[in-house]
Amino acid sequence: MIVNKVIIVEGKTDKKRLEKIIAEPVEIICTNGTLSSDKLEKLYSEAGDGDVYIFVDEDASGRKLRAQLRQEFPSAQHLYTRKSYAEIARTPYDYLAKILRDAYIEVDEAVIM
Repeated sequence: MIVNKVIIVEGKTDKKRLEKIIAEPVEIICTNGTLSSDKLEKLYSEAGDGDVYIFVDEDASGRKLRAQLRQEFPSAQHLYTRKSYAEIARTPYDYLAKILRDAYIEVDEAVIM
């Protein structure tokens, strides 16, 4: 199976939440915090030449990480949750579905109901 979409998230909780709702083959990669040069190299190799999406929390650490990733992956598409939810892990499934659909990522409608 060829995966041509890659979503970069901060942590395992974000990854698990997105895995529950996404209905197509997508590689979800966790940064687990700060980016070292080794982690960046690993991200590059895992992302390959797929479409890269950056979906991090709307808190201070998420904004810092997004700025770093924006420099490293200039052609990546950025996905944002509402500031009021702050974290992907706290974003309701119906709103996550809207964000993903807007990025042309298939969602499992059964999870939303």
